[in-house]
Amino acid sequence: MRAYVFASRNTKEILRDILTLFFGLAFPLVILLLLYAIGSAVPEEAHLDMFDIENLTPGITVFGLSFIALFSAQLIAKDKTTSFMMRLFTSPIKSSEFILGYTLPLIPMSLVQTLICYVTAIILGLEFTPNILLAAVVNIPIALVFIALGLLCGTVLSEKAVGGICGALLTNLSAWFSNIWFDTALVGGWFEGIANALPFAHAVNAARYALNGEFESVMPDLLWVIGYAVVLLAVAIVIFTVKMKRNK
Repeated sequence: MRAYVFASRNTKEILRDILTLFFGLAFPLVILLLLYAIGSAVPEEAHLDMFDIENLTPGITVFGLSFIALFSAQLIAKDKTTSFMMRLFTSPIKSSEFILGYTLPLIPMSLVQTLICYVTAIILGLEFTPNILLAAVVNIPIALVFIALGLLCGTVLSEKAVGGICGALLTNLSAWFSNIWFDTALVGGWFEGIANALPFAHAVNAARYALNGEFESVMPDLLWVIGYAVVLLAVAIVIFTVKMKRNK
């Protein structure tokens, strides 16, 4: 109940920041429309599979979730700069409830962002199937990964610093190592190794498999992402606990 009440407060804080909320929801949509336009202009003989709407859309939905990390980081970093956080530290709320309270409001936002992209893709020609809903659900673990990364950054960094880490570095990592713009296997070597070690490419692969109905191939990649989500959330709770004890 304490986590739910705290989550309600955080939901209101997110909804108050209309400009950032609009940017987070609309920016992936702009990228999807731009890349679809580029793909449509490419001659048939030079066509690339990455521009096919059924391949492009799952990748953009995963990339768009990287902006959720900035939301979660800013939310907790702003609270650190006010007396609100200090008052909360004197309350009986546990660290796990703090993290849950910051996480819960961002999950629906992640789903809305994903569904907006898929609705737009349907308008652009993507065939509507129940697999779209499955692909949206498959995105939840990678959303939790980005939320946890944002909470970690927001806990240990200042409000100004999280913009550079979550707004620039993390989005670039998720873009280059995710199989969205190109197949990392074509680069090979250490680059492919890093991509396979990180969760981003696995998340894109799982979403594509789910959308295309290749259900037996979803779990191997999805389990990798779920493992990252569990570990990062646990680390976020531990670091937040240390922060609470120091401030107390």
